[in-house]
Amino acid sequence: MIVVTGASGHLGRLVVEELKKRIPAGQIVAAARTPEKAADLGVEVREASYDRPETLKSAFEGASKVLLISGTEGNRLQQHSAVVDAAKAAGATLTYTSAPKADTTEAGLAADHKATEDYIKASGVTYTILRNNWYHENYEQSIAGAPQLGAVYGAAGDGRIAAASRADYAAATAAVLAGEGHDGKIYELGGDTAWTLADLAAEISKVTGKEVAYQNLPKDDFAGVLAGAGLPAPFAALMADVDVNISRGWLADTPGTLSELIGRPTQPIGEYVRSLLG
Repeated sequence: MIVVTGASGHLGRLVVEELKKRIPAGQIVAAARTPEKAADLGVEVREASYDRPETLKSAFEGASKVLLISGTEGNRLQQHSAVVDAAKAAGATLTYTSAPKADTTEAGLAADHKATEDYIKASGVTYTILRNNWYHENYEQSIAGAPQLGAVYGAAGDGRIAAASRADYAAATAAVLAGEGHDGKIYELGGDTAWTLADLAAEISKVTGKEVAYQNLPKDDFAGVLAGAGLPAPFAALMADVDVNISRGWLADTPGTLSELIGRPTQPIGEYVRSLLG
């Protein structure tokens, strides 16, 4: 039995749907903090809150594999550690969605991921780590607003981004969970082609016929733009730090592992732009 945590979230839902293409639905459990939000997935649903370890114990009962989708709020290391402990207690293997180069990058966003990876390795649980590069969907609001603003804003300079769609990462995750031979592996996953934010602006121009340019800003100025758009100031600063690390090459690698796992090319950024604006 494969248990997918965070199953009501954007990635979790896609992973469950991809798993249903590969194994019988009766072998899949969707674990969610609010089970009602996963009731439409067509598989067994169990309550599982990262903040309530007792729910994890019952959610993982009978599991052979557990997918830990990283949390987005609260004390993430404490939450992730509880999932690791519960998976180990259940005798299950663990797959974790981590961040690119989590063990070496200076990006603040990856700090919790590095700490979680360290905890997983020290726990003795059998693991697979999926270090997902950036998602196309991270730029959804920027892409949607760019035709009116006439610009894509960032602090990434000419740094390249090997992003892929959330669906691509979900397909790879399901392939790992439903397959064999992945124990102890750490996969750096990303799109087939890396692009700059200037390239993104050019794709938006191409699709809309409107002049859109990339406006590179100093880190603090970009954080101010993000805060002005409604992001909490600490998170805005964290995202601006992401761009600075992009400028240093953090997200530029294209190892091809993602397309190998899913058996097809990853979605190009131009195709994603067209899906939003075309």
